[in-house]
Amino acid sequence: MARKKKAVDMFDVVIAGGGYVGLSLAVALKQGDPGLACAVVDPKPMADLHKDPRASAIAAAASRMLGQLGIWDKIAAKAQPINDMIVTDSKLRDAVRPVFLTFGGETADGEPFAHMMPNGVMMPALYKAARALGVSFFAPGMAETFRTHADHVELALEDGTPLKSRLLVAADGVRSRLRDLAGIRTVDWDYGQSGIVTTVKHERPHEGRAEEHFLPAGPFAILPLPGNRSSLVWTEKTADADRLVKSDDFTFELELERRFGHHLGTLELDGPRRAYPLGLKLARDFVKPRFALIGDAAHGIHPIAGQGLNLGFKDVAALAEVVIDARRLGQDPGGFDVLERYQRWRRFDTFQMGVVTDVLNRLFSNDSDVLRAVRDFGLGVVDRMPGLKSRFIKEAAGFAGPVPKLLSGEPI
Repeated sequence: MARKKKAVDMFDVVIAGGGYVGLSLAVALKQGDPGLACAVVDPKPMADLHKDPRASAIAAAASRMLGQLGIWDKIAAKAQPINDMIVTDSKLRDAVRPVFLTFGGETADGEPFAHMMPNGVMMPALYKAARALGVSFFAPGMAETFRTHADHVELALEDGTPLKSRLLVAADGVRSRLRDLAGIRTVDWDYGQSGIVTTVKHERPHEGRAEEHFLPAGPFAILPLPGNRSSLVWTEKTADADRLVKSDDFTFELELERRFGHHLGTLELDGPRRAYPLGLKLARDFVKPRFALIGDAAHGIHPIAGQGLNLGFKDVAALAEVVIDARRLGQDPGGFDVLERYQRWRRFDTFQMGVVTDVLNRLFSNDSDVLRAVRDFGLGVVDRMPGLKSRFIKEAAGFAGPVPKLLSGEPI
């Protein structure tokens, strides 16, 4: 339950948003400096975290970070390693989908480049760790307004609860209210697509293989889950996605089977289906005085490369390292010079990934025979170049560029 009191609580860091990004930042900060006073504000009750039916792709670097935070060993048994991946490119009516690109699944001996993890397992584990470390929670609670002063931020919750903090972190999603209140502008556009997310059971085992099928309406990703189950991220034009989500089970399963194929046998829906609008949204600034953006509040990208969550984990690792280093040096962790280091570390990498996913989506989400010939030739060339494939795996695993300590599995 939300804490109902009017006395002003003073914190070193207040995080608005109790998803996996906000919770992992709270754990990283408290583990790095147990004396740091940290609070999380979220409109949802934390007791409902286990009800999230979705699953997330956790890159190898992110699983190393979760390992360093003491989380991974508690949840690893519920994870599904991605052992390999195939990429196809075809029209929906094609009887055969030729495989143009294959990836092995390891970045090092015995370390898959990614795992699929149920959100209903990961988020309660992060919450439990945060509570054990002494993080304060205001949930359900909504951050309503804030004012920035020379040495602190004054935050008011929707129920009138006042908080003060030396640093306010917005982890409140792609439609971040706090980002707008901070006056941070974004670069954004709508793709006219929606991603349908659901889970299916299938007759045959997937053997840990992920599949990305490029179809004219957009990518159709099959991501392995424990058992004979897979998570789907199915891109369609927004009107078609809305129609499919609202259709009866028979119609939905018929359209699903046309895209999924028969290689894993009989299919059966195993969870709710939802459609999420897809677009590109990149914050022009990641920081303001005593204010920082992380996760989807800083960047919303197309899921075509499966990097949205892992970009958020990179933000967590970088911001935690910057804040803890500042504390150890006796600096103000909310000072603009400290936050600028975080911005320099993360903004270019994020814009680069945003451009890559945008180009890939525009290149592959169409029915042009000319473009299909060009991209299939390119995929074939990449498939025959082990060095280039290794570079892509390294990028997908989260090890490209300057890597924060936590993503290397090292303590801050």
